[in-house]
Amino acid sequence: GIPVVNVDRNAEGAPGDTFIATNSVASAKAVCDHIAKQAGGKGEMIIIHGQKGTTPEVDRSKGCGEALSAYPDIKVVGELWSEGWHQDEGFKLTQDLLQSHPEVSIVFGQADALALGAAQAVKVANPGHKVWIAGFDGDVAALKALKGGVFDVTATQQTQGMGRLAVDAAIKLVAGETVPAEQLQDATLTTKDNVDQF
Repeated sequence: GIPVVNVDRNAEGAPGDTFIATNSVASAKAVCDHIAKQAGGKGEMIIIHGQKGTTPEVDRSKGCGEALSAYPDIKVVGELWSEGWHQDEGFKLTQDLLQSHPEVSIVFGQADALALGAAQAVKVANPGHKVWIAGFDGDVAALKALKGGVFDVTATQQTQGMGRLAVDAAIKLVAGETVPAEQLQDATLTTKDNVDQF
């Protein structure tokens, strides 16, 4: 058969020979735990999800939920799903949620683009209190924004490492060797304190 190497997301019912991705459950748990602590363990929170049902969206939701179970005084008051993980969606969806929930003090955007859009929406809304904003990915624009204080925390993925693993797996599979069914990489919890290492 043809070797199938899936990177970042799995097709439902067609797992392929190996799945290579960030450990999104553990990484999202770390991000949401960090932002919950920063917010003092209390407040109203909104979540801007990625595309519904995709592997990263499901896993990041699960991880964040696990973190929040330790913070009974944080109430998730609104959740919306993006179609394509884009910054303009993060802006619009956050704007919609802030109109009905002006007291929100915590936002988790499941991708940095969504978090950057959320940060724009918070700036426009000018709520008069600190809003803690978390993202996920560690892309170049986000790391720059993080350093500048535009938002507060992300999980920086090892995208180059995942690419190398994918090529290595393909070579091994073609040679008739076996590879692990799942190869998960840790992402690094990133704040303005350690952003310079990326």
